[in-house]
Amino acid sequence: MGILLAICRLIDALNERVGRLVYWLVLAAVIISAGNATIRYTFDTSSNAWLELQWYLFSAVFLLCAGYTLLRNEHIRIDIISGRLSEKAQTWIDIVGGVLFLLPMALIIMWLSWPVFMDAYIHHEMSQNAGGLVRWPVKVLMPIGFFLLVLQGISEVVKRIAFLMGLIPNPNPKRGGGHGAPPSDPIEAPADMVGE
Repeated sequence: MGILLAICRLIDALNERVGRLVYWLVLAAVIISAGNATIRYTFDTSSNAWLELQWYLFSAVFLLCAGYTLLRNEHIRIDIISGRLSEKAQTWIDIVGGVLFLLPMALIIMWLSWPVFMDAYIHHEMSQNAGGLVRWPVKVLMPIGFFLLVLQGISEVVKRIAFLMGLIPNPNPKRGGGHGAPPSDPIEAPADMVGE
């Protein structure tokens, strides 16, 4: 299990880095949007390329940050019932949900989106809008984004199993205390287990 937890640390670090880098795309999208609107109303001219670039940036933020969002436990949940359950029951729900729903869904979308990207890349697919952009850069975001989500899903399942085995502290503390808090390093072994 130690090797799996080390791999989880690498996956967590990867999605943390990607998430922090992609933050900047939000600022870029805002600047491009404001600049495009200013030019359109000031000079009565515009470009579909700038509008499509905003869509590409939004797509990048949404898709590339899916794994980061899962790492931070910020995906939407329905806590009406599970919020009242014990940490162990919540952990089992996360494991079953990850294995039966999250991972199969993300793997299928990643698999099916690859040929869509390849087709756009091979045929140099362009936007149908006048002055639009080439399409493959935005289409490659789907397999990459879902690959990052699959990696993070595996990491979260492994960490929850390790928690149930008593190897690490709860990587997903009950709501109210730890929801949304950045994980310091949930994979650190408790002090009394370091020598084991």
